Amino acid sequence: MLHASALRITGLTALVAVAALANAIAAGPLAATGAGEGDPGIHEDRILFGQSAALSGPAGQLGRDMRLGIRAAFHEANAAGGVHGRNLQLTTLNDSYEPNLAFSNTQRLLRADRVFALIGAVGTPTSRAAVPVAQDAGVPFLAPFTGAEFLRDPNLDKVVNLRASYYQETEEMVARLTEDLGVMRIAVFYQNDSFGEAGLEGVRRALQRRNMSPAAAWSYERNTTGIKRALLGMIESEPEAVIMIGAYAPVTELVVMARRKIDPVFMSVSFVGSEALLAELGLDGAGLYITQVVPAPHDDSVPVVAAYREALAGYDPDASPGFVSLEGYLAGRLAVAGLEACGRTVSRTCFLDAFRTVSAFDIDGFELNYGPGDNQGSDAVFVTVIDEDGELHQVDKLAGAR
Repeated sequence: MLHASALRITGLTALVAVAALANAIAAGPLAATGAGEGDPGIHEDRILFGQSAALSGPAGQLGRDMRLGIRAAFHEANAAGGVHGRNLQLTTLNDSYEPNLAFSNTQRLLRADRVFALIGAVGTPTSRAAVPVAQDAGVPFLAPFTGAEFLRDPNLDKVVNLRASYYQETEEMVARLTEDLGVMRIAVFYQNDSFGEAGLEGVRRALQRRNMSPAAAWSYERNTTGIKRALLGMIESEPEAVIMIGAYAPVTELVVMARRKIDPVFMSVSFVGSEALLAELGLDGAGLYITQVVPAPHDDSVPVVAAYREALAGYDPDASPGFVSLEGYLAGRLAVAGLEACGRTVSRTCFLDAFRTVSAFDIDGFELNYGPGDNQGSDAVFVTVIDEDGELHQVDKLAGAR
């Protein structure tokens, strides 16, 4: 599997920069904390984690599912006596998938809630707003729900990624489309921000390795379902395949409306949120492919999936398993592993050093490997498809003549 190359942070958006100035004037600078018992969020009987994620809006289900998975993992650990005698607690703030809110939430989690670490951020633009705050304050930024390249920058020494990158997901998409189906005209539908641009660049690089380029590319604005212009362009150009870099609501709108006129192969990156997409599309989703970065959440023959399903049932018996909450569970288990490596004497430095000095973490068979200059644990990418009954299952190859 191709490992993603690193890109550097290019700076905050103007909106976030204004918010940063306002917060700095109001509250003063955030001081970086050093090693030792003085680190915030560490108490005699508990350790506090913070999460800024979308809990409402077109990406709200993603944040709710990530929170569910993390809480299931923490509940599992706490029921077993905690980590070296300390329970794990999670505080989640809603950022509605907006960078300015993610920035202010991060400030609040560090200043007011005084969390030990940040975990399970949802999205590229929101992570781009939050990461500089965490970096400057020396706070671990663990397992964000995004495959953005800038987070793979080895200079971001407070960031610990769990999942494969968008470059790896889009490489797998292009490989399968070209090798399995012989598709040559591949277009891109993407969100007009750093998330969509990261996916678009991944597609471009994958095609370039094959002496190809995108047949066309259309965008929509974040937190909207305004896809009409993209739809008209798609109908006019009639691509053989469309790779979609977006959230579940606009992706649903595009697929349903496009299929009234044309029938390309549709593929989406994992951030779409498979369960949310299935709920929106219903039977209209048949034949749509989605790349995943964790195993199928219903296959309890996989040891980590069996552990996840047991933990989920123990935390919330009414919750349905899903890809996003499984990723959240893995994020929570990764936090547990880092804390276990520290022993009873916990610090942010020790926690982060665990991911630099321990070569591999085995979470019930799901292996994560870190090392010098490599802050990404997993390179795994799986391909799934929605069948005619509206069910999602894993496939080794794309099927169907074009």
